[in-house]
Amino acid sequence: MVILLTARQQLVDRLSGFSAGGDDYLAKPFHLAELTARLRASVKRAAPAAAIAVGDLILDAVDHRVTVHGTAVALSPTEFRLLATLVAAGGSIVRRRELVATGWPEGAQVGDNTLDQYLTRLRRKLREAGSALTIGMARGIGHRLS
Repeated sequence: MVILLTARQQLVDRLSGFSAGGDDYLAKPFHLAELTARLRASVKRAAPAAAIAVGDLILDAVDHRVTVHGTAVALSPTEFRLLATLVAAGGSIVRRRELVATGWPEGAQVGDNTLDQYLTRLRRKLREAGSALTIGMARGIGHRLS
């Protein structure tokens, strides 16, 4: 989060600040109350959603916890990242390379079979927890949560 505090007030300066990566721009003179309000708003926008509910599943990204019908589902960190990626896609297909990129550290050598094994375990854990959600496959493209 970058808030630019400056004496420059011209439109070209503000646009330049945003183009340089600024998230907000506040020109002098400004009131401390306005700066405080802008800081609160920026922090609020940057904070991850506490929990996302999809069907009978609740994924809490802050506590790294998944529950189905109120019962905790034990997931490995990789399984959690894969599920979080599928949940965030909102039912759209997530390409295999994107799942690998979010599931494992950059540069990790992950074969297709490894991803398939993790998704199989994730499917089994959701099924055993009684979830109606399934992880479907679009052959040759990717996977989706439905």
